[in-house]
Amino acid sequence: MWKKMKSRFYTEKKIIILILSIAASFCFGFAFKTVVTKQTNEQTKMKRVTGIGGIFFKCKDTKKMREWYQTHLGLNTNQYGAVFEWHQGADSTKKGFTQWSPFGEKTKYFEPSTKDFMINYRVENLKVLVEELKKEGVTIADTIETAEYGKFVHIMDVEGNKVELWEPNDVEYEKMGKQMGSKTTK
Repeated sequence: MWKKMKSRFYTEKKIIILILSIAASFCFGFAFKTVVTKQTNEQTKMKRVTGIGGIFFKCKDTKKMREWYQTHLGLNTNQYGAVFEWHQGADSTKKGFTQWSPFGEKTKYFEPSTKDFMINYRVENLKVLVEELKKEGVTIADTIETAEYGKFVHIMDVEGNKVELWEPNDVEYEKMGKQMGSKTTK
């Protein structure tokens, strides 16, 4: 009798170990699939544009234009235009900035576009985005330039508009504005 009980005990123990092994394998496989799928989805859903970084346009008299917007619309202007300050939606403790700038009508900064405006878009990871855009056949107009307040590159949209992409460093951008004595428009 003792032998039968001992044998049954070992058989039940083997079954329990087998069930636990199968359950652990299932859980491990599910966890692995979840991690792999999450990484793949995150790569697929890479953030591209996160906001407007600036509005640039041509005009005949930049000084007169800045003064008009300051007087009539209350923009706090500086030698480059105006800076709008706001708080980021993803983290409201962090500031963000949008530049508004009139350019002289003869500027070559917007070339090769023939348009009188250019929009600057804020992006999260410029280097990765540029690589993706290249794969998608988007015209990259120049190389990534790095400044203390962020990284920049220009692309051309489907209708020949030059678009500026900016991976901002808002902390340094704010420091630069304070050093210039500029006030933001809030």
